[in-house]
Amino acid sequence: MENDFDPLLLKYQLCFPLYACARETIKLYKPHLDKLDLTYTQYIAMMVLWEKKAVTVKELGAELYLDSGTLTPLLKKMEAKGLLTRRRSTDDERSLIVSLSPEGEALRERALQVPQEMMKCFWMEPEERKVLYKLLYKLLKSKPKD
Repeated sequence: MENDFDPLLLKYQLCFPLYACARETIKLYKPHLDKLDLTYTQYIAMMVLWEKKAVTVKELGAELYLDSGTLTPLLKKMEAKGLLTRRRSTDDERSLIVSLSPEGEALRERALQVPQEMMKCFWMEPEERKVLYKLLYKLLKSKPKD
């Protein structure tokens, strides 16, 4: 029957609009991040480093919801660009510390325009943005821990 609920219809999947919006948002970021020679994932890693200056790879992964298999090649490329340094912790040899370099710190000034430019891309009222932000973080925080 045509009115029957079909759980496999795309229109009933919460995951699809989240996925599509994430992809479209990253596409909107691309021209701004290209000017900084950063990918979106590198940009969000830099945001953590601009805030904290130094973190362990484990802390960075937890903050960004990324595993070490994703972070290791990302951080190597960023280190090759001179944006950060990686070193073993003196307290725990198993722990790798990622620190912002002077070049990485200088990039922050150029990146300040990115959030301003991105706000122009979202045709939502400020209150709607706040609600969406809260709901998305609620969803993230409800994720079962590995």
